[in-house]
Amino acid sequence: MIELSYARAADARDAVRMAAGPGGRYLGGGTNLVDLMRETIERPSSLIDVSGLSAAIEETPGGGLMIGAAARNTAVAEHHAVRTRFPLLSRAIVAGASPQIRNMATVGGNLLQRTRCAYFYDVDGSRCNKRDPGHGCDAIDGLNRSHAILGTSPSCVATHPSDMCVALAALDAVVHTHGPGGERVLALRDLHRLPEDHPELETTLEPGELIVAVEVPPLPVATRSAYRKIRDRASYAFALVSVAAVLELDGDTVRDVRLALGGVAPKPWRADRAEEALRGARATPERFRDAADAELAQARPLAGNAFKVELVRRAIAAVLSELAETSA
Repeated sequence: MIELSYARAADARDAVRMAAGPGGRYLGGGTNLVDLMRETIERPSSLIDVSGLSAAIEETPGGGLMIGAAARNTAVAEHHAVRTRFPLLSRAIVAGASPQIRNMATVGGNLLQRTRCAYFYDVDGSRCNKRDPGHGCDAIDGLNRSHAILGTSPSCVATHPSDMCVALAALDAVVHTHGPGGERVLALRDLHRLPEDHPELETTLEPGELIVAVEVPPLPVATRSAYRKIRDRASYAFALVSVAAVLELDGDTVRDVRLALGGVAPKPWRADRAEEALRGARATPERFRDAADAELAQARPLAGNAFKVELVRRAIAAVLSELAETSA
């Protein structure tokens, strides 16, 4: 039996104070952390309940949104401003889990959920550098159909599981935090680390630092956006490949484009090379495929997941072509 203490935080400052020292973990909806504790992957000595902190979803000047980290995923997906101004975010959340999980899971917890790699969860039988640094990665030469093709390292090929984060990456969302050193703001795309030689370090948060809100900046063109998730079954499955896209046209020319990918990297993957290849180009299926190829030039597929390269290419072209047709 794991002995631990439990306390409910009154506010962010109180939470940070109670989390000081080793072994303290923040508890939101518990949909990931409790599972990890049950599997003995996580062994906190204290739980600080932050589910009572801000769950507000407020409009910001210009049409953006400030979303409290304790907001439930369902509340965000169903919010009128999210559905009308940022439909890709609503669709990504609904694609992400069962209704029961969405009703419990919080925004902050969604951002910080850990990989669903089977080797990571196999505590007694598999090597995993993310779980046990320096022990090796059995996924590289094992069953790796669901693993990453971008941003990997010889230490780790696990994927980040969040759908919400992929949409937020495409929207240039920023994360507001409170920690021992005070408050700070960082781009969501800078929140998660690539594995390199230390896959156990998954985010750029400091010890004890707490996510208090996620801000989605104004982006009028996001009303014409899409999120497509390709998976093995129709519901409650993690993405093999997902695409979050925002497309703005000037006639038949791409004025602006935002692309992020899920299911293919250890973090939500912003497709910068594809975006650069598309801006100022004609909005045609051929150019969309060429842009996907520019992004995929850096892919490092494994024996079991090489199919993802073509799947990403087709998914990007299909999503952008659909948006181009609706924008015409």
